[in-house]
Amino acid sequence: MPRNEDPNLLVGFETSDDAAVYRLDDSTALVTTADLITPPVDDAHLFGQIAAANALSDVYAMGGKPLVCLTIVGFPEGKLDDSVLHQMVAGALTKITEAGAVLGGGHTTEDEEPKLGLSVTGIVDPDRVWTNAGAQEGDALILTKPIGSGVLFNANLKGWISTQAMEQCIETLVTLNKDAAEALKAFEVHAVTDVTGFGLAGHGLEIARASDVSLRVDLSTVPVMDEALEAYRRGMTTGVNKVNRQRVQDTLRFERSLPTWFQEIVVDPQTSGGLLVALPEHQAESALEALRAAGCEHAVRIGSVEAQGEHLLIFS
Repeated sequence: MPRNEDPNLLVGFETSDDAAVYRLDDSTALVTTADLITPPVDDAHLFGQIAAANALSDVYAMGGKPLVCLTIVGFPEGKLDDSVLHQMVAGALTKITEAGAVLGGGHTTEDEEPKLGLSVTGIVDPDRVWTNAGAQEGDALILTKPIGSGVLFNANLKGWISTQAMEQCIETLVTLNKDAAEALKAFEVHAVTDVTGFGLAGHGLEIARASDVSLRVDLSTVPVMDEALEAYRRGMTTGVNKVNRQRVQDTLRFERSLPTWFQEIVVDPQTSGGLLVALPEHQAESALEALRAAGCEHAVRIGSVEAQGEHLLIFS
């Protein structure tokens, strides 16, 4: 794909990273991203919160601080009352404000179904940019949020999921990655990405390829949202699991025998997922303590980084 050659573009699209980073001077670089989603819930205000948390996460995944946001909206005017649109934006504004950023405007277009996202601009020290390309052999892998939201939302439409499980799922989604990112800044972070639509395996593969390493993940340690595995066991899936699996199929290995339905959790598409972090082994326990002290109660070490070898993703 063609690109503008500019030495100040520190991070572009070459490694499928979470945001672009452009150096302004020796002390400041811009972090810029855009993301939008369709509604995973019926509540317009809650949808706005989830969409905003999802978009803001890309800046946190680069080690940045969000400053200014613009809404990106698709809306079926005439089919839904304008109050729905207002509630969507109001919900987004609560998370933008929580992030310490401001809403500066946006763009709305006619669409058959509601869509909401943000263009986010933030800042970062150009010498402390996190990317997905720096994982090193021997690093520990930490995940800061549980996975499983994709299948839970679909199963909930069938009435398969308890109220408590859905409430816990939504609480996870509206939680910003702000506190996790702040806690991690005290450590020698080598690589970061947020786990979203491609699932744990897909975003893990992005780190593996960008860093020229393999990732070994202990599935027994991966935090999973309540009732998500049961939903897969009962036959539920999502519209993108198959595509996500195809994306990683040639690099994915399971070292123990697992039912196919169990394997699906690693390609479950997340919305506003947690940070997947590679950092030095000797800092892992201290980083986990800092994350939990910051309120990231589900943060856990899930594996390690190995030399590239034959396979890029190994689930044991």
